[in-house]
Amino acid sequence: MSSQENLRLATRFLEKLGSGAGADEIAALCSPDLVWNIPGDTGVLPWVGLKHGRQAMYDFVVDTQTMIKREGLEIEDILTSDARAVILGHLKTRIVDTGKLIDGKFGIVLTFTGEFISSFLMLEDSFAISTAARP
Repeated sequence: MSSQENLRLATRFLEKLGSGAGADEIAALCSPDLVWNIPGDTGVLPWVGLKHGRQAMYDFVVDTQTMIKREGLEIEDILTSDARAVILGHLKTRIVDTGKLIDGKFGIVLTFTGEFISSFLMLEDSFAISTAARP
């Protein structure tokens, strides 16, 4: 894939997430053998950790739509190469159960195989996430 094509795929992914598209529609952007990884405290939020398969994206969409409230999202940059896209941004979310705000920077690394996201890696302040999600 070209750098330009990966920019198009990353932008489409972000547009789907931001539009409130259904979990099926967003998960369809991923390969069936997706490698999903958000390093952090796996005992707090269900989408944190290493997972495999398109179901991980589906579950993420469903869980985040019910467990958090997005209060702000700024995409600062999308960097692409022939293999991947790196999305840099700033996110403000509130955990519904605790009412606590998470306010921090993030990076998402998407690796593509053909037209599909084959690897999703999100890097964020996992300590702040864990603290905010605990009562």
